[in-house]
Amino acid sequence: MIINRASTLLADVRTDLGFDSKLQSAKDLPDIFELVKVAVRKSTGRERAGLMLGLANLGGGPQGFVGAFYPIATNIIVMNSLPLKRVKETDPALYKPYVFHILLHEYLHTLGIIDEAATRQKAYEISTMTFGKEHPVTQLAADLSRFVPKLVYPYYGWQPSEDYQLELVKGFDKSSTSSYIS
Repeated sequence: MIINRASTLLADVRTDLGFDSKLQSAKDLPDIFELVKVAVRKSTGRERAGLMLGLANLGGGPQGFVGAFYPIATNIIVMNSLPLKRVKETDPALYKPYVFHILLHEYLHTLGIIDEAATRQKAYEISTMTFGKEHPVTQLAADLSRFVPKLVYPYYGWQPSEDYQLELVKGFDKSSTSSYIS
């Protein structure tokens, strides 16, 4: 039997070793998402299980590009692989804070906060409580355009073109599954 890495990660966070160090030691998107869930649970008492993450090139244009979206009443978050790749290539130190912020924002949508302004405000509050005002995650929540100028939040009901290819991220939402794999 193999012990699930998510259980270990969550146990370490509960010992208050610091979210920043846990974010820096996160190995992949599922690890970062587990931290998002802990931060939300600690600050709001709310959580949701059974989510999936899909990566897709949603494109972009002169008006900007969407970082991610949550199709209402589903169990999937779709993250735009184009800005994700661009942030990783141009500013690797910003990659994990960027991922945390985008997943936090979309996770809040999955919890029923649909209004964009309310979601952005709640993401900022949780980021401040979790990391402090000067941390890159909080700075992204305060003004995403300062870091990624052409990234926009999609308006309510936004849908991508129908021709995008979706790649599901394996092992996403790890804490919702059994702690052991036999």
